[in-house]
Amino acid sequence: MKWIRIEARQEPDPLMRFGSPVLAVTLTVLAGLLVFAVLGKDPVEGFKVFFLNPLRDTYALSELFLKATPLMLCALGLAVGFQANVWNIGAEGQFIFGAIGATGVALYGGELGLANSPTLMLGLMMLAGAISGALYAAIPAWLRTHFHASEILVSLMLVYVANLFCSWLVFGPWMDPDGQNFPQTRSFDDAALLPTILEGTRLNLALPLALGLLLIGHVYLNHSYAGFKMRVAGGAEFAARYAGYSSRRMVWIGLLAGGATAGLAGMAEVAGPVGQLTDKIAAGYGFAAIIVAFVGRLNPFGIFLASVVMALFYIGGEQAQQYLSLPSAIAKVFQGLLLFFLLATDLFVNYRLRLGRSAHH
Repeated sequence: MKWIRIEARQEPDPLMRFGSPVLAVTLTVLAGLLVFAVLGKDPVEGFKVFFLNPLRDTYALSELFLKATPLMLCALGLAVGFQANVWNIGAEGQFIFGAIGATGVALYGGELGLANSPTLMLGLMMLAGAISGALYAAIPAWLRTHFHASEILVSLMLVYVANLFCSWLVFGPWMDPDGQNFPQTRSFDDAALLPTILEGTRLNLALPLALGLLLIGHVYLNHSYAGFKMRVAGGAEFAARYAGYSSRRMVWIGLLAGGATAGLAGMAEVAGPVGQLTDKIAAGYGFAAIIVAFVGRLNPFGIFLASVVMALFYIGGEQAQQYLSLPSAIAKVFQGLLLFFLLATDLFVNYRLRLGRSAHH
């Protein structure tokens, strides 16, 4: 009688390490075709609408990269912490606070005479976004380093606080008096909006900013002593302690980096395609970025590719809702499938399947 067993590899398989995300994406697409069939839709038509429509022309591609930009920013910061086993699960809340900080500058900057200086206005908004996100991430960092509180639980719970605080602002003191009671601030002045980089599209300056930060992140993580310490702390905690690397410093760096880039992503959203703060500003980017970071193997180049794939799922879900009358949750189904298949295929990085025959016939 034949049997199958899982056997540990002597060392991780480098081919599977980078091949498993590709395999996971492929399996997600195939499973997606099955989902379309189960929902009573033509799988071929579903494939065209979900995966090909978002790539059909220049404008569609610009929307894809517009959606991918906040994912790149959030996932990059998370990857810094994840390298050192610092698990920031609250990028969504840090994203919201970054959007709030940038909105404060946009709303009150005009009173300080910043409306006549777009460069200064946008610079201060970026700074406010990054600092606001970092300060919000400092809460779980402080609780972890002083009271050994789990940064996973604290950062996650703080997402709900951020959502409620944002709702209070847009339903209360920051509500647009001419907005017919919709939960939103007034639209930003032109000086507080990021300039577009491709005529006829909404693609803005946030994309080259994100690409620049990915490049800086690559140098930091792979070619700096600080990045080396983060990797050692994540891969061999006792070796890091023996070498004198401060675990508390790793926690602060990991969480502040994640908070700052998520806050910057929040700023890019309110100063970009949305143009104001609303109670639905986050759109799940902070949570989706966790999947992006792992699909991208905590590598900036991989994060870029994974962000584009995840953005494809977002826009594909919108297309499926519009053309196939499917619920908007279809995008989250694909995100969940991708995470499921990534976890499944990752098993074979450290293990292999062995076929054989049992001793008893």
